Amino acid sequence: MAKLYSKKNKTEIVMNPRDETISFILNYSKALRVITHKNMKFESLQN
Repeated sequence: MAKLYSKKNKTEIVMNPRDETISFILNYSKALRVITHKNMKFESLQN
């Protein structure tokens, strides 16, 4: 079993995201705010 997991698949697909996708994810992460209060988490998007 250990040998199965250690082998690398030669048919792996290399995926390169587009610039628009990276920009969207970065902007989303900048706008997301998580506030913790008494063991509760509140998520909000600051637009």
